[in-house]
Parts: sequence; C-alpha cells; structure tokens
Amino acid sequence: MTSPPPTGGPGQPVSGARAEAVARERERLRALRERREAQSPDAGVDGFTVRRWRKVGVFGAQAVLQALALLQQLATLAQDATHDALADALRNEPDDRLLPAVRTVLERADPATIAATLTAVHAGGFLWLSEVGEQRLTALAEGDDTLSVSGSEDPYGVVSGSEDPYGAFALLSAFATDGTAAFPPRMLPRVLPWIPLSVLDDLIDAGGVGPEHQPWQYRAEETEHAYLIARLVPEQVTTEQAAALEWPALQRRRTFLAGGEPVPPVGDVYDLLERVADGDASVVKELEGMLPRDLVLRLRRLLDGVGVGNWDRDLWEDRGLWRLIFSLWEPKAAVNPSRSPLHALMALRQAYDLLCLNDLTRASSQIDKLVSFETAAPAYRAEALNFHAYTLLLREELNAAAVVLKGINGSHELAESNLRMIEQRRAVPRNDRPAASNPYLDLGLPHGAPSWESRYRDLRREHVHDVDMSARLNSAMKRIRDAERDEDWSGFFVLPLDLDLFELPDEVPVTLVPPLAPLTRRTTPRSPDSLALVRQRAVADLLPHLLNAPRRPDRNARMHRQ
Repeated sequence: MTSPPPTGGPGQPVSGARAEAVARERERLRALRERREAQSPDAGVDGFTVRRWRKVGVFGAQAVLQALALLQQLATLAQDATHDALADALRNEPDDRLLPAVRTVLERADPATIAATLTAVHAGGFLWLSEVGEQRLTALAEGDDTLSVSGSEDPYGVVSGSEDPYGAFALLSAFATDGTAAFPPRMLPRVLPWIPLSVLDDLIDAGGVGPEHQPWQYRAEETEHAYLIARLVPEQVTTEQAAALEWPALQRRRTFLAGGEPVPPVGDVYDLLERVADGDASVVKELEGMLPRDLVLRLRRLLDGVGVGNWDRDLWEDRGLWRLIFSLWEPKAAVNPSRSPLHALMALRQAYDLLCLNDLTRASSQIDKLVSFETAAPAYRAEALNFHAYTLLLREELNAAAVVLKGINGSHELAESNLRMIEQRRAVPRNDRPAASNPYLDLGLPHGAPSWESRYRDLRREHVHDVDMSARLNSAMKRIRDAERDEDWSGFFVLPLDLDLFELPDEVPVTLVPPLAPLTRRTTPRSPDSLALVRQRAVADLLPHLLNAPRRPDRNARMHRQ
C-alpha cells in the first residue's frame, strides 16, 4: 500500500524542509520498530503486558518501560482521580482514563514539565498526539523552526491565539529566518511577559521592540523593569534605578547637570563641558569631536556670533554658555544693554573695565548706553547712574554728579557715601582738591581689594619705562596707604555698588549636554540557552494536541510507512 503524500495542513503539500523532517521521523520510527522486534524476553515486560499497553497507544516492551518511567514522574504531581488512573497504569493496567489523566496533570504543570513530558511521548513513539502535533514536535526536535503553525501562508504561521498562544512558534520562525526585526507587532503582547531577557534584547537590537511597545510593563522583576527602561527610554530612569543598575554614565550626567560632585574623569564630555562652563575656549574643538551633529552646529552658531556680538535667543538663554561667550567676545563698540540679559551684563562689565583702564572716552560712550536703558532693574540702574556720576567727578562736574546720585532710587549706603564725598569735595577749592579717581580702580581692582600691593608691584614692573603710568601708580599706592594708616576711605568714590551684580553665572551649559545614550546591552546576543527556552515553550504549547484517546495504529502506519 502506498502512503499518501504528507500534508502541512488540510489538503496542503508540505514544504521541502518539512518533507525532510517527516522522512527523518519515518526512519526513526522504523529503527524503533526494529529495536522492539529484537527485544529479548528478559526485558521484564511480558507479551500480555505489551498487548495491554498497545490499547493506549504504546507499542513494544521498550516503549512500555519508557511509559512507566514517565508516569512515575507525573504521579508525584497527580491528585484525586487522576492519581488513581496513573496508579492503575503503573500496575500495568492502563485504560481509557490514562490520557485524560496525563492531560489534567500537565494542565497544572509548568512549561518545563510539559515540554519534557511531550518530548518523552515523542521519543517513545506513543500515539498520544494528534498528527499535526506530532509533525510540529518532530520539526522542533529536528531544529526546523520554520515549521508553520498551520497551513497558513503567513511566514510566521500565526492563525489564532489557540494555535500559538505564547508566540513561541512565531518567535522561533523569526529567528530561524533572520527576520527578527519583522516579528509581527501584534504578537508582542504574547511573548513579552515570558521570553528570556537576552531574546528580548535581540528584538530590541533588531528594531522589533521599541519604546512605543513599553516592554518593561510586562516584566514583574524590578531589575528587568529598570534595565529595559534604561535600554529604551533612559531619560526616565530614576536615581534609585540608576544606582541599582550600577550605571555610572547616567549618574555622572545627572551629577553634572546638578552642578555637584564627584568631578567626572578628565577628558570625557562632561569634563570638557565643565571647562566650557568656566569659559575655557581652548577645548571647543575637542568638545566638537564628542558632540552629536546638531550640538556641534549649535556650538558653531555661538562661535559665529562672537564677531558681531549677536546670538539667537536660544543661545543667550542658556546662562551656562555666558562664560564662554564672554571669554571670546571683545566688543569693538559700546554694547546695547537692552538687547538681552547677556548684553546688559556685558555692557555693565565693559563700562567698569574701561574705567579701570582709564579709557574715559570709550567708558563714557558705554555708560551713556547704560543710562539710556531706563527699563533696567533698580540695582542695575543704580550701577549705571553711579558710573555716570564717577565720570562726571573725573571731569570735576560735581554739581551734575550730585544730581545723578540723588536720582538713584532706594536706600544705597555706598551711593549715599559717594554723594557725601561729592558734597565735601565741592566745599574744597579746585586747586586744593586731591585726585578724583578711586586709587583701587587706578590699579584695575575693585574698591578695597586686599591684594592691591601685589597688583601695584606687577604693574610697576610692566610699566617700568612709562613715566606717566608710573607716576599714576605711585599716586594710587600713596593714597591707599594713607587711607589704611588713617583708616579713612571716605575720600574715595566707591564703585561698583554691588560687586555680585557683575558676576558671571555659575551654571552648566545644559543645551550642549548630549542626549543620554541608552544603556549598553548586558546580555549575550542569540544566546543558545535562551533560544532553547523559547523552543521549550513552543513544545509546551503543543499540549492542546495531546489526545484524550490514542490515535489508531493503522493511521500512524499510513503516515510513517516507507
């Protein structure tokens, strides 16, 4: 009798790969029959027992021994009537209760136990599985992971949830055909709760799983939950999760953004950003090599603006960039303080620096811009008017200087002190008045700076051949010493009123901080052990193909006879 061609579904011919698998199975069963026929009588199983077991789909003395060993293991998991059915079978009295009892035990068992049992059923040649289930188990045993779950033309063989309830067949097929990235998204809710973490990493690397799928929501273990968030949405990782993951890159980044310690390793991107925040322009080129393209372009826009003293709002709003800008920008003309907060600070500092350099012409031009900035904050406005009064003092326009100082709103002790100094000076004949300038400013220092002596000596060495400058420096030195001796500085016009107003922001350049790179994978790609667990789940998913009564032997013969 000639066997009909094997089918992969109702009325469908099998593929070449499946035909080879079926042929191998035929050969296995033929060899199994030969071993049974050659079995010696001393195997411990008599012919009468063999005939009893044949009624429940177990053929041959060796197969009976395998069945007894299998049922002995399942009996430890059985309950109530199920246990009775297995106990009778273990006494070599199997009946039609056996297969339902085995099925009941397995329905309560874990996937590993189910897979081991079905594999043993297959290895023993028991006729306990449907023909479709037998074909799939044969393919899985042979490593043919491309076997379709049904006769469907779907490359992953997915027809319904009952055919592939955990998505294991589809996942194996995707790996076998190197189609991991094309794994059907609709199958993800089935596989995400149970697949090994390394397999999930494979899907992430292939692009089959992304942030939109939120795989961390399917994992009960907190460490896996945090790991997957770090791999896909690292910005959502909490401080506690970062510590648990021992992820120094994230911890260093957050420490940098918070402006705290510890100091990053020298030469990494955060070290270079820290130096940029301090105004070190020498590291700009090196920093460009560590930034993504969009941030490199941003940094270059900042550099391009230095020549004209103009930047887009998004640049000057990042106060962490101000020190770098100030270190590069050398205004060639008076700065308009109304353009931005950055320009306002530069204008104030520029006026002060020019006064310290005794460049009264440029200083007056800059101070005029400051005075015209009438919408400035009160503290800023007070500094501008105080500067203006100082230039008037230097020109001996004392009445005008007094009027300007009286225009300062609010209570400013130093401004009032300056006004008293002006009033006292007005009472002294012009030819009897001492030098009008503040001697500390003549040395390029804030009023009352304790380091004035070392500054004086440095300037004297620098201008040793400049007679006029030497005379000015000596005059400043003598006036400061006299004031310290008498402990009376009332004859000095004090500026600035509030030195803190001139300080540059001590912030980090947040808009140059590159996005946090996802956590690097920590599992083994295409791990054989993990794929073995997937295959185990696929075998366990064949439990619905376990019959309540064994298949007819003649049907099996038609399937496997050569």
